Amino acid sequence: MKTKLMAAIAICFFAITATAQKTEIGFKAGANFATLNTEASPNPYKMKTGIHAGLLAHIHLTDKFALQPEVVYSGQGAKADSGPGEINLGYLNVPILGQYMFANGFRLETGPQAGILLSAKTKYNGVTEDVKDELKGFDFAWAFGLGYKSPMGLGVDARYNLGLSDINKDNTGGSVKNNVFQVGLFYQLK
Repeated sequence: MKTKLMAAIAICFFAITATAQKTEIGFKAGANFATLNTEASPNPYKMKTGIHAGLLAHIHLTDKFALQPEVVYSGQGAKADSGPGEINLGYLNVPILGQYMFANGFRLETGPQAGILLSAKTKYNGVTEDVKDELKGFDFAWAFGLGYKSPMGLGVDARYNLGLSDINKDNTGGSVKNNVFQVGLFYQLK
């Protein structure tokens, strides 16, 4: 299923690129402010910081509209609300964003994001444990954001990734969803 989805995305990407007005390749990096949203009340998690970094393709469909697929490593997870524990999650995220571009360099963006779990570890009182087998290997989110690109190609963006899929494999503790706020810099090559 995942292979077919990735193949369909790749075919769509190449078809859109072939008809695009212009395509710019770039890279991005920045900070993540992540948490896990659960059904538990109160939520046992609080925000933790991480990083994201990756590549992007900015595909102009018209003067005002663009499609921006990305491949980004994202450090996510959360800290325990009480005590010294935390969960560290590493994802390879592939957002495909539709962008509306204003003449002054500002952009609004939204779109789906697929994530593949690369690593999952808990840390409590200095003891680290691998918990990747307890989580689902695929995550789905919806991204909302805004950005600004200077005429030189350097830009800044802010994005919120709202987790839509439950990443808890056995559901004994209820659903668990990723929520990540990102702030970063990007550069599009001309």
